[in-house]
Parts: sequence; structure tokens; C-alpha cells
Amino acid sequence: MKRLRRHGHESQRDRLKQELFQFNKTVEHGFPHQPSALGYSPSLQLLAIGTRSGAIKLYGAPGVEFMGLHDENAAVTQVHFLPRQVELVTLLDDNSLHMWTLRAHKGLSELLEIGRFTLTGPPGAPPSVTRVTAVLAHSSGELLLLGTEGGHVFIVEVPGFRELEERNISLDQISSSVPNDYIGRRNLEHVEALQENPVNPNQVVIGYGRGLMVIWDLKKRCAVQHIPATQQLESVWWTEDGSYILSSHSDGSYCRWMVGEEDMNEEEEKSDIPYGHFPCKAISKIVQLSTKEGPPFLVFSGGMPRASYGDRHCITVIHGKTHVALDFTSRIIDFFVIRGGQQHTEDPSALVVLVEEELVAIDLQTEGWPVIQAPYLVPLHSSAITCSHHISVIPLKLWERIIAAGHLQNTHYSKKPWPITGGQNLAPDPPQRDLLLTGHEDGTVHFWDASGVCLYPLYKLSTAGVFHTDADPNDNMNQGTEGEWPPFRKVGCFDPYSDDPRLGIQKIHLCKYSGYLTVAGTAGQILVLELNDEAAEQTVEAKVVDLLQGQEGFRWKGHTQLDVREEPVLFPPGFQPFALVQCQPPAVVTALTLHSEWKLVAFGTSHGFGVYDYQQKNSVLIKCTLNPSDQLAMEGPLSRVKSIKKSLRQSFRRIRRSRVSLRKHHANNAAKLHDANARLEAELAEMELAPVQRKIEARSSDDSFTGLVRMLYFADTFLSDSSHHTPSLWAGTNGGCVFAYMLRFPPVEHRADEPVTAHPAKEIQLMHRAPVVGIVVLDGRGTPLPEPLEVAHDLARSPDMQGSHHLLVISEEQFKVFTLPKVSAKMKLKLTAVDGSRVRRVGVAWFGSSRSEDYGENGLLVLTNQGDVHVVSLPAVKMQVHYPCIRREDVSGIASCVFTKHGQGFYLISPSEFERFSLSTRHLVEPRCLVEPPPQSGTSTQHRPRPAYRNASQDGGHDAEVLQEIQKSLEADQMTFLENNVKSAVA
Repeated sequence: MKRLRRHGHESQRDRLKQELFQFNKTVEHGFPHQPSALGYSPSLQLLAIGTRSGAIKLYGAPGVEFMGLHDENAAVTQVHFLPRQVELVTLLDDNSLHMWTLRAHKGLSELLEIGRFTLTGPPGAPPSVTRVTAVLAHSSGELLLLGTEGGHVFIVEVPGFRELEERNISLDQISSSVPNDYIGRRNLEHVEALQENPVNPNQVVIGYGRGLMVIWDLKKRCAVQHIPATQQLESVWWTEDGSYILSSHSDGSYCRWMVGEEDMNEEEEKSDIPYGHFPCKAISKIVQLSTKEGPPFLVFSGGMPRASYGDRHCITVIHGKTHVALDFTSRIIDFFVIRGGQQHTEDPSALVVLVEEELVAIDLQTEGWPVIQAPYLVPLHSSAITCSHHISVIPLKLWERIIAAGHLQNTHYSKKPWPITGGQNLAPDPPQRDLLLTGHEDGTVHFWDASGVCLYPLYKLSTAGVFHTDADPNDNMNQGTEGEWPPFRKVGCFDPYSDDPRLGIQKIHLCKYSGYLTVAGTAGQILVLELNDEAAEQTVEAKVVDLLQGQEGFRWKGHTQLDVREEPVLFPPGFQPFALVQCQPPAVVTALTLHSEWKLVAFGTSHGFGVYDYQQKNSVLIKCTLNPSDQLAMEGPLSRVKSIKKSLRQSFRRIRRSRVSLRKHHANNAAKLHDANARLEAELAEMELAPVQRKIEARSSDDSFTGLVRMLYFADTFLSDSSHHTPSLWAGTNGGCVFAYMLRFPPVEHRADEPVTAHPAKEIQLMHRAPVVGIVVLDGRGTPLPEPLEVAHDLARSPDMQGSHHLLVISEEQFKVFTLPKVSAKMKLKLTAVDGSRVRRVGVAWFGSSRSEDYGENGLLVLTNQGDVHVVSLPAVKMQVHYPCIRREDVSGIASCVFTKHGQGFYLISPSEFERFSLSTRHLVEPRCLVEPPPQSGTSTQHRPRPAYRNASQDGGHDAEVLQEIQKSLEADQMTFLENNVKSAVA
């Protein structure tokens, strides 16, 4: 009977777990890492980005997002939407072509790969014969033209990827039709460009690398005109009226050629080198779009004078007498121009540019051509991210004030809405307002709306103005000087290099109820800020705190502190600093917490911790935790040359590799900060990056950085006896030590003038000396204590002060519960047994039931160095569920993880992207969108259903069920293709 009862209880618990916990990776926020290709569908109004890692991402209206991943570990080199279809084709650098479709399923669209294809040449032919260099998706939606390195053009039927051998255009056919004097002078080389005649779909222009362009009639299967350019060809554009072809070349020139029946002479070309007589770089792409009234828009990338501006990344826009060279801070991948109006037939409205580190849209209809603020694909890494902080359920008043401050920062943006509007966002409105704060190495804090699928920028705080730095405040990078040639205009916000690595933000804490914010940096600086709706001029005085407390024999070998401005500083509306604490030595701040009800800030470094009263601007407590034998703590992360494990070094180098080409004069500072971050992570991880087969074993008290403060926690609980609760501060160190201090406050009426005092109460030394990564006090009901002011705002019930409280101490290796006030061990849960797992991140979360609105449980979210996430029950401290989340080799991803109060999390999958995940069945943020096929014009073929098939000859055949589905859906003209492939697979 007992066994049956126990079995029934376990099955009931399993059902409850299914109602509470479910692991999903839901959406990727930010900008794709290492983009390599760009595509756009005017009919679907969708943007597509391919990456070097083989990802394909689609974006439409805000909230409309899709992602696919190629099985091959190859870079996407080209993306082409089929005209007026919901399919797109990708070309990878392994020469494979892939067909993708947006298929509706249960009212939502999903991105699926439905076919793949690789050109095969005749037996014995060199690979160059079939190496694809140019792709044209024909306007019929039924053909792909594939130009190759060998100079051939293959014609393939889609979506079936059936090669139409009889319609292929061979190099011999082209060569035989070209005048002898041209062929005799040069080899044609590869196919560089393919363009269709906008007014005659039977004609295409084939552009060869050496410069020759041939207009080919697909119906008559012959050449109708030769255009004998002499310069190396880069790109081709056929004007919309079909009367001219523009070609751009490697010498920085472009030419205009009239389309006619007869061949042209070289002398008839109208050539122009926009940027002068000195050698110029290639114009890699050129576009010309007409307007209803007035001159056309001419847009091209490159063409800068090689010697003077060869390192600039520019796109030039010329419209009548207006000429601007848009100057980007990273390499240009591609661009396209959007026409206005529902049918995209009006004047050009926006230029959309994909560069290596951001996506920028330029409003072409507003004077001055301002930038349009993007609702997604915002470069999170405009300056490298150094820390993150998430706040759930923001009160409406605070939310509105932050947005208002942000609007004042965005007056330079266009008033026009985002021009890419495809698809329908069917996701419900977010149930709450959430903020994600990111700290950056240039001393800024970015506020992001993290409520929904789009991580939208709300406001940016800069702390650099408080200090003297190398930056010149009068240095305006945005505008070129009057009369400058080329007429540069700085565009984009990606600027990864900090003028001073000491500005880097390391810790953030925001109180959503009071509007107080505290941020701490690399050089021991802690700023306390409050939200002000008006600009204010004020002086910020520094309170110096000596954490060594007179310890002798120690000399700080690291960086110096930042110099604080003594004169008043004008701070714009938003968060404004009013108090500054400067730690001595000026080491990286490793722990920070704020109690806005008590008006206290606690901070810690590798040397000790302190408490600061920001109402009276006085120190309350200073405690040195430095081990007398720990000399490493005195060296500072920006000066030490201690060797770091190879895997960590490579991981952090990879994060910055994409940015090393920018602003080389800042390279030294960037390298210093890089080393600082890497070494600090190494110390916090104790150099233990891979799983180790071992038992838990005691650590030596001589280990480096035992005094480094990992955790600070304010709590109102029982310290002296079980009948009197008192405010307290708890601090946990890298050496497994926990300090507890009682805090005594004067009466409310004397709070402003009588000091707050701190008195040592308890000290716990964990037996195994494992670093303390979390401290939680549980009330009489076993519930974690509420946040400061949470009860006062009626958003949490008052803690139970009748029953006994418990202290939960989370070390890297175990969870241990102590009774209060005696601090006697009650229970523990060991994480590390034999697999070497260590706790890296913890957070308390509420898990609501998916079946009952009224039921939920508190749990402890845990991330390990193996990349696994666990949920531990409270107050029982039992393992509930665990899931693999982050690759164990991804040390920087694990270090960047931040949990939310409702069972979600964020971590960096690249320097520019957060992966969002959820362990809750109730709180799930994911794209839910629908893209419908565009209406068909009368002259085009009707949209046909696209079957989900793969090329059988390459995939090894189909199972019977898939074959049956294919045979039902394929049309007659595709049946032959399928049968041939199945036969070849069987053979």
C-alpha cells in the first residue's frame, strides 16, 4: 500500500512538473553574427539575411521573424526570392543551392527547406565549369539562371531543380557570336552578373568578368547585342524602362550603354569616374531608379579614391544636385532600394544597407535623408557588451518616463515608419513590460524593451560625462565638414572601441519602484543615479573608500582610477548621477546591490566590500576580505600577464575578431579591456573550463582570489534571536566565506542626519571553500523575501515573520540550507558528484501553472559550467528538471547568461545576439506570424502548391509516406523529374 501511495505521489508530481516546466529556445534578439548575403522581396515585403555559419533569417513587419539553418556548415553567399512567390533560393559557398518556402501550418507560417541541388558538369570537367558565381531568379517564378566560373549559364526549372540542358547557354555559344577583335584580346572569364530586361522577360544580359556584356534572347536562344566594355566588370543594372544598361567596374568607373539591335563600339560608352582622376576602388554594385518627376536616384557602393579613402566603407547616393557619400563603420555586404506605395511603383522611399555589424535604413523622401530607426536587428554590440540585468513587470509610470527620455535622444531619426512591412504578427500582446539593461565597455547602459519578440531600444545612458576621458566632447563624428570631397556623412551606430577601457560597466542594479539605478565599472567606480524628467547641471563628488583598511605590504599594480570632473556637468533628461563611490584600490567591481527603501548600496571587489548610504552620502561599512597570501589580487586585470587557458583565450578572441579592422589607433585600449574581461572570467571560473572527473574536495585557503566578493544580499531577517528581526547585509566570497552584518537605522525623523551603523553578526566558512554564487533568505512560509518596496506597492504579500527563517547559500558545488538565527545546517543538495559540474548563475523565479491561473511555485534557476539549466524547488531544495541549454565550450555564453523572475533567460550566442530561452510553460515569448502568397498579376503564372521534397539522388531516397505525399501534390511536369531521381537512388 505504501509503495502504491508513493507511486501515485510521484506520478502526480510528474504531472505537476509538466504543467510548470518546459524548455524552449524561443527567439534570437539582436543582429546576426557575420552576415554574408542579403535578399529582398518587394511583393512579400520581406528581408532575408544569410550568415557565414549557414543561418538564414527573414524579417518583415515588427514581430514577423523566421529562422532556418542549413545542414551544411557553409556560408550563405547569395539569397534570392522567387518573384511573387513565397519561396527563396540560397547559394552556399560549397556550391549547393537550397530552396526554402514559407508554408502555413495551423494558421502560422514556418520556414522550411524543401529542396537542394548541386550542378553537375560532364564527366572529367573541371569544377570551375559548374562553380556558380551569379544567380538570376527569373520573373516567371519558374526558372533560375546560374552563371558559373567557367563562363557558362545553366538554366534550371524551379522548384524542382530540373536542369533544362537544351536551354543552357555555353561559353562556346557566346564566344562564337562575339566579334573576333574582342575575343582575340582577352578571355571572357567567369559570369559576374545576370540581369533580366524589366520590359522583356525573354532578354537577359550576361556580364563577364573581363567586361564583355551580352544580351541573350531566351526564346530565340541567341545573342542580340554585345556590349564590349574593357574594364573588369563588377555589376550590371538594367534601367526600368529597358533602354539602358549600367555597368560598374574595378577602376571606380561606371558606364551607361544604350540597348538597341546593333552592337556598340567601345567609343560609344558614356563613362564616369565619380571620385576623380586618381586611382579609385571598385564600384561593387550600382542601381538607378527613376522618379515620376525630376532626376533619377543613382546609388552605388565603393568607388572611393584608393590612396586617400581606400579604407572607407561607403555608399553614394546622387539625386539631382544632391550628392552624399554615406560612410559606414564596417564592411558593406549589400543594399537595396524600396519604392513607396502599396504596389511599390512610387518614387524611391528608402535605401536599406546591410553592413557587417548593423542594418541601416535611409529615408530618401525626407530632406537630409535621415536614418529610420530600426525596430529589430539593432546592433547590441555597438560597443561590446560587458554585463546584463533584467527587470520584470515594470510599472507603467517608470516605463513612460524612460520612453520619454529616449525620445529626446532620437530626434535625429526620420519620422517615417519602418519600410519593411511584410507578414502579419499574430502573437498576443505581451502580458507585462520587461526591461533588459546591457552595460557596455564605453561606459554606456542601454535600456531595451524585452517584453516581446523584438528587442527594441528605449534609452541610452552614458556615464563617461562624469569623468575626464581622452574623447573630445566637441568632436562631432556625424557630419562631414562643409565643402569636403567626397561629401562624407557618418552613418550607423556601430563603434566598438572605447576611449578608455576603465569606463566599462561591470554591474547594474535598477529598482523599478523608486527609479533609482546604480552602475559599477572596471576601475572601482560606483554611480548612483535617479530618474529626472528635466535636464540638470550638477557636480558629482566622489566618496573614496579604502577597502584595504590599512593592510600593509600590498601595492596595487593595476590601472589608476578615473579622474572625476570637478566642474558642474549638464546631464540630459533621464537617469542622472548624484553620488559616486570610488573604491581603492580601483579594481573591477564584482558584486553590487541596491536597497532603495533603506537608501543603501552595497558593492564588492577582489579586496573587500562596503555599504554606502546615498541619502547621507556616507560610508556605513568597509570590510577587507583580502587574504594576506593573495598577491594576485593586487595586480589588477588590466596589467597582469598571467597565462589563461587556451580555450578561454580563443573564445574571447573570437568575440572581437570581426571588429579588429576599425579605428586601429584604439587597438591598444581594446586589447587591454579584452584581456581584462577574459582574465576576470577566468578567475571567477577558477580556470576550470572543462568537466573534470572528481569528487568534491576541499580547496586550499591559499588559492588566488579567495577574498573576491561574489555575492551581496540585503535581507530583513533574524540574526540575533528568533523574536527580533533586523535589516542585514550578507556577503559571499570566492573562498566560500559568508559574512553577515546587522544594520541599525535611526528613527525615521532622524534618518537624514543620524548615521546608519553596521555590526558584525555571523560568519560562515563553507567546508569545501567553494565560491559563493548565491544567497537567499526564505521566510516562515519558505518563500524568498520580496524585493525592496514590492510589498509597499501591493505587488507581493508581506513576508511571514512568525515562522522561522532559513538561509540558503549556493556555492559552485552545493546548495546548503541553514536555520536562522542559529545558522545551523539543516539540509543540502550536492550538484557536483563525479561530473565536475559547477554552478555559474542562479536566480529565483516564479513558475505559473499552464492549467491553473491561481497555482504556481517558486524555484531556483541554476546554470552550470556544463551549459545545463536546472530548476531546484524551494524550500525543499530538490532537483526538479534539467535541460541542456548552452554548449559547454561556450564559456562566454555561459558567463553572459541572465535569468528573469518568470523562468526565462538570455545569453549571448555571439557578440551581437542574445538567445532567449524559457523553462516556464506559462511565460513564452516566440514569433507567431503568417505570410500569405502575394496576389498574382494577370500576366504571371498562378501560384502553385510547392511539395515538400528533397532531391532523392542526393538524399538517398524517400520513405514510402513522403513519396506518396509527393506524388499526390506534384504536377504533371514534375513527375518525370521525381521518377528519374527515385530510379537513380534505387540504382
